Amino acid sequence: MNGSRDALDKMLDTLSTIQTTNTVILCVPYTMLMPGNTIASIGAQDVSQHDAGAYTGDVSANMIASTGARYVIVGHSERRQYHGETNAIVRAKAVAAMTAGLTPIICVGETMDEKRAGQTMSIIASGVRESVPTDVPGDIIVAYEPRWAIGAGLTPTDTEIADAHKLIANTLVSMGRGGTPILYGASVKASNAAQIMSIANVDGVLVGGASLKPDDFIPIITSAE
Repeated sequence: MNGSRDALDKMLDTLSTIQTTNTVILCVPYTMLMPGNTIASIGAQDVSQHDAGAYTGDVSANMIASTGARYVIVGHSERRQYHGETNAIVRAKAVAAMTAGLTPIICVGETMDEKRAGQTMSIIASGVRESVPTDVPGDIIVAYEPRWAIGAGLTPTDTEIADAHKLIANTLVSMGRGGTPILYGASVKASNAAQIMSIANVDGVLVGGASLKPDDFIPIITSAE
């Protein structure tokens, strides 16, 4: 819940001056949804699992698609933490997005309590199996968010990231979703982005606070080609 239309316009203008072959997606609050430009696509940060009706305050996938946006994050760690979103809700939101022609970025990951209990791998596997639709046509992206690291300035070891992403990749293959891009997201910044993206099965990064200012965000985009 940051930013403004002016800040988005500045970001898009600045991004239009750089050269990159990377896919760049800006997921913004509903009030800023619009078509992107040649460098960056636009996505939303959440979507309702409902198509229409008496759900005051909700925004449907069709409404998001009508703005020209192409992506939507579902199951972000903060939605799971503050709004109690379960894997079943996340899956329903992903289905709604895909039905409307949007590409959902489906987030999974473990809390600190789950990590300490040795449940990291089981939580990740169940998150993928229960959150990712297999019976709806369309593209998806999966993002691994170690929830204990977000906002804490913590980053898992390269081995921890590699193990998590390998598990996600293997699970997706078993579900018929092999080849799905898998992003890493937690405390990503310019100083660690290239190293993180060099890890096997890491296809990109889901950036938080470092995406708010062009001077912080662009070095992440250009750190790996």
